[in-house]
Amino acid sequence: MSEKFEVGSVVKGKVTGIQAYGAFVALDENTQGLVHISEVTHGFVKDVNEHLKVGDEVNVKVLSVDESKGKIGLSIRATEEAPEKPVAQKSAKPKKRPAQVQYEAPETPQGFNTLKDKLEEWIEQSNREDLIKK
Repeated sequence: MSEKFEVGSVVKGKVTGIQAYGAFVALDENTQGLVHISEVTHGFVKDVNEHLKVGDEVNVKVLSVDESKGKIGLSIRATEEAPEKPVAQKSAKPKKRPAQVQYEAPETPQGFNTLKDKLEEWIEQSNREDLIKK
C-alpha cells in the first residue's frame, strides 16, 4: 500500500461514500482512504453533503498511511489555496465594553450582621463572667 501512496503526494480519487464524519475516496480499485470532515474544505463544515456527493472526482493529498490498520488519511483542503481573510474595516462596529458599575456600600448595615460585628460580640461574651460555665 505505501509503495503506491506516499505521505505528501497529491492524487486523484473518486468519492465512494459519505458519512457524518467525512467522505471515503477511492484512490484505485483496491485502495480507498478517508477525508475527515475537517479536511473537506477551508472553514467550518457542518454537513459533508453540502460540499461533496458520491461520484465526485477530487484531488486529495495523502496525510497519513497506516499499513497495520490499512487506513489512509486524506485531505481535499490541503490541495486548495486558502481563501484570503477579509480586511477589517474601520467602519466596523466597535467592540462592546462592559458597563462600569460603581458600588457604594450603605452607611447603615441592613439585614444580617457582618462577621466583624459578630466577632466583636463573641469576644465580649467570652470575657463576661456570668456566661462562663464552671
